[in-house]
Amino acid sequence: MSALGALLATRSESGSTGMRSRILLGLVCAGYSVGAAFGWGSPQVAVFMGDFGLAAAALVAAVSCFLYARTGAGRLRPAWLLFSLSSAMAACGNAVWGWYEVILGVPVPTPSLADVFFLCFAPPAIVGLLVLAKRPVTRAGWVCLALDAWLIGGSLLTLAWSLALAHTAHMAGFQDASVAPAALSLAYPLLDIVLVSMVLALHFRRAGVNRSAVNTAIAALALTVLSDAVFTSPLLRSTYHSGQLLDAGWFAGSLLLAYAPWGARRGARRPARPGPPRATASRPIAGSLAALTPYLAAAVCTLGILYNVVDGRRVDRVVIFTGCTVVLALVVRQGIMLLDNISLTQELAQKENHFRSLVQGSSDVIMIAAPNGTLRYVSPAAAGVYGREAEDLVGAELSSIIHPEDLGRFVHEVRRFLAAPPHEEPTTRIECRFRSGTGDWLNVESTVNRHQGGLLLNSRDVTERVRLQAQLQHNAEHDPLTDLPNRALFTARVRQALGGRRAGDLGTAVLFIDLDGFKQVNDTIGHQAGDELLIQAGRRLQESVRAGDTAARLGGDEFAALIMGDGTRDQGAREYQVHEIADRLRLTLSQPYRIGASEVRVAASIGVAFAEPAISPTDLMRNADLAMYRAKAGGKDRVELYAPQMQADVVRRSELATRLRTALRDGEFALLHQPVVHLASGSVAAVAAQARWRSAQGILFTPAEFLRVSGDDDRTAELGRWLLEEAVAQAADRARAGHPVAVSVRLSAARLLDAAPPPGSIEALLTRHGLPSGALMIEVADSDPRVSFDALEQRLVALRRLGVRIALDGFGSGFAAINALRRLPIDVLKLDRNLVEGVVESARLHKITSGLLRIACDLGLQSVADGVDVPEQVLALRAMGCTHGQGMAFSGPLDEYRLRRALVRGEFPVPGIPSPRPVLAGGSIPLLTGSHTETPVPPT
Repeated sequence: MSALGALLATRSESGSTGMRSRILLGLVCAGYSVGAAFGWGSPQVAVFMGDFGLAAAALVAAVSCFLYARTGAGRLRPAWLLFSLSSAMAACGNAVWGWYEVILGVPVPTPSLADVFFLCFAPPAIVGLLVLAKRPVTRAGWVCLALDAWLIGGSLLTLAWSLALAHTAHMAGFQDASVAPAALSLAYPLLDIVLVSMVLALHFRRAGVNRSAVNTAIAALALTVLSDAVFTSPLLRSTYHSGQLLDAGWFAGSLLLAYAPWGARRGARRPARPGPPRATASRPIAGSLAALTPYLAAAVCTLGILYNVVDGRRVDRVVIFTGCTVVLALVVRQGIMLLDNISLTQELAQKENHFRSLVQGSSDVIMIAAPNGTLRYVSPAAAGVYGREAEDLVGAELSSIIHPEDLGRFVHEVRRFLAAPPHEEPTTRIECRFRSGTGDWLNVESTVNRHQGGLLLNSRDVTERVRLQAQLQHNAEHDPLTDLPNRALFTARVRQALGGRRAGDLGTAVLFIDLDGFKQVNDTIGHQAGDELLIQAGRRLQESVRAGDTAARLGGDEFAALIMGDGTRDQGAREYQVHEIADRLRLTLSQPYRIGASEVRVAASIGVAFAEPAISPTDLMRNADLAMYRAKAGGKDRVELYAPQMQADVVRRSELATRLRTALRDGEFALLHQPVVHLASGSVAAVAAQARWRSAQGILFTPAEFLRVSGDDDRTAELGRWLLEEAVAQAADRARAGHPVAVSVRLSAARLLDAAPPPGSIEALLTRHGLPSGALMIEVADSDPRVSFDALEQRLVALRRLGVRIALDGFGSGFAAINALRRLPIDVLKLDRNLVEGVVESARLHKITSGLLRIACDLGLQSVADGVDVPEQVLALRAMGCTHGQGMAFSGPLDEYRLRRALVRGEFPVPGIPSPRPVLAGGSIPLLTGSHTETPVPPT
């Protein structure tokens, strides 16, 4: 018995093991049936197998159900415990029966202890079936369950009483006056009727948990009840003895109950196949049988009564009473069902109205499409969303309202969605264009669900959202002022041009364009006019490029153009063609711009770079940018093609800027002074302070070219502050040492107006170092058009109040010189060195220089000639009336030691003067100038 229990408890994950268990169970039952059919070979063996064999099978069922209840029954544990108790009662009853027949060898008395155990088999089984059943949720459901059980039980009782039980009761009462035998004869069939009623009533109400185990247990109990019914029949009861074929039914029922829970657990562990639950054809049939069971039972009861009437028998009172109660129960049940149906109908109507209101009041359009694509339902919201009545869309093909360009994508997505398992992808979302009632195309987003083989679409109009997204995307990729592509989109277009099928086209070119003079437009007539100029320039650029090319604004007054290659392999011809396009753009952008009532002119500097093998978009745009800056440095208003040397120049400028920052930080700059000589006497009138950079080899170099190459305004300002402070400090030291010569410092007009140093900084320097009034001259280095003459005039007037003298540098080299001479408080005019260099060779320059010197003389200003390097220039300038000169004809820049020696000497030899007279250092006016004769920048 324990071996069989262990065999039944043994479970395997594979399906083959489960099949072997079922085959073994069938073989055991078949073996017992064959043995019972042939009498087991001897009466003793037959009696033993009929008693103790059945007891062993019932005990296996009891142990099996008990073990399952303790290990994994879950919510149904009480039911399996009751089944275990019921089987234990059957095992005890068979064991007592065998004790009388096998051990004692006497007939079983009636009644006996075995009858008590057998009678206790049915109640636990009935209660266990109640636990297995799905519990009704309402009191009406419980009443209907009780009525169904009585309808089935009463009908079976009526039929059984008419056929056999009435005769059994009559015979039991006639043969034995005792009540116990008669009651015992009726107890077995009545309990079986109750058990069968519960089995039939609860078969269609069983819970969904462990369905296989419940079905197997119900089948086992049904087989046991069937065997009991055959046993209680009058024809077999009198001739039955242990070991007959009837025992095979009880034996199979017990083993089937023992197998039920473990076969169910094995099925539960088997992984479920993915996919939707398949609806079988038996479910509607099972539902119909469940609904018709009470009526079939009532029909059976009626047939039992009719059988007695037609046969001419007297109808028993038990049959009449039972039949009446069955009919009454049927009427009550029908009334309850009628009320329940009315309640359900009202609830269904309310829910239908609720959902109809939701569907009709929803702003989304709900459509149901048949499997062939025909629209079977369209909600009324279609009139407001699509501008088409719902009735007009019903019956139409779904494909007829979808944009032809979106139809293929829509069909592909629907096919993919329908092919996917529903539990993995219950819905999908598709966006396409639908035709509206006005013929326009609306952007519609639809949530698609499966619906009876077709589609359920919940659609909403997202046209405004799509337009907003497109507008946001456009704004993110285009310049808000000119509506041209911005840097991000232009870079993406360049990347696209360098990749794909155009990757090998070296004719692709990028043009970088900068508007020369645009800042002056902003400063003179305002930023609004500057914006209008940029809009017109962008329009001209867009109209000038070809259809496949791209024009963009990168920021400020910088534009760009992408010229796509045409596949030509002649690089020279391609460069000539692109150069022609760039030159045409330059001329177009340089045409006058009409802004309001004004006409504005700007020029365009254009850099061109061609694609190279494996070049990146960043490098190509950088090359075009370098070429553009070379065009600006070369004179502006021109086109420059990129050359590799430009990148080397950038590297060189970067290195020079780094060296400049290091030199300023480490104090590698030195201050030199160049004497300014009176041309009539040779005396030193002033000294011009000049900065020099001392290299690691001890060589001094001018920073002028260094600063121009580095383009670092911060370093230039820092060097200017250092130069001014050192010049004032050394001039004060020389004055205290007995050499009171004036010093001049060259500063730009923009630097004078710079807000970084406070306006009182020069006064603070003069006060701190004790430099006397008139010992410092500021030389205004240039006339920057960005500098306001009014502000510059106020600044220079304030400096003159401090005793600082003002010199105008580079006189004769710029257009603003006359205006500066007219408005600014000037003490000294300093001729540009370009005039001085050609004053001897060029008669034209001789006349220009002579005229400028006459202007200075008429205004009562002193004059200084910069770059006087040869004696002939000294003679010519002195003859024209120039008062002072500075250059290599007298002396180069001197350090402090050599400068003091020159000041002690007091004068320099001047051509044309017979004998120099020794004079003290100093002149009638303090002068500040600086020679532009510069030593070369150290090589990088």
